[in-house]
Amino acid sequence: MTKVFVSAVIDAPVEKVWAKMRDFNGLPEWHPRFSRSHIEGGLRSDTVGCVRNFDIAGGGGTIRERLLTLSDADYTMTYCILDAPLPVENYVATLKLYPITVGNKTLGTWTAEFKVTKGREEDVIDAVGNGTFGKAFEVMNELLGKARS
Repeated sequence: MTKVFVSAVIDAPVEKVWAKMRDFNGLPEWHPRFSRSHIEGGLRSDTVGCVRNFDIAGGGGTIRERLLTLSDADYTMTYCILDAPLPVENYVATLKLYPITVGNKTLGTWTAEFKVTKGREEDVIDAVGNGTFGKAFEVMNELLGKARS
């Protein structure tokens, strides 16, 4: 199994970061890599088991993911890929936020485990780790960071 781990400090309180990132249907509203999204079956985006269906910006394809866990108390969510143009199977990812009490910041960690089904493992790791997770934390800092507010 391939494992990806990305962490970052976001210069904003954990409650503010979580309010933005917890919306399972909201990724295209702030992440430049993704566009159009909806929750299938009319469920709410915080319903465990719901499926989000969203597009990779620039015509990169459609991804379907199922929300496996969501905890407001622990600032964490876990989800899996059902369908994607990414050459992976058994993909499960977890986003976890931690309050940094000195300075009122947030430590974000995002992990994924999966099997690469074709192509170079390094390319898939880069797409997930840098293109998705790392970019998300970078954008959160731009949107919510104290230096920008």
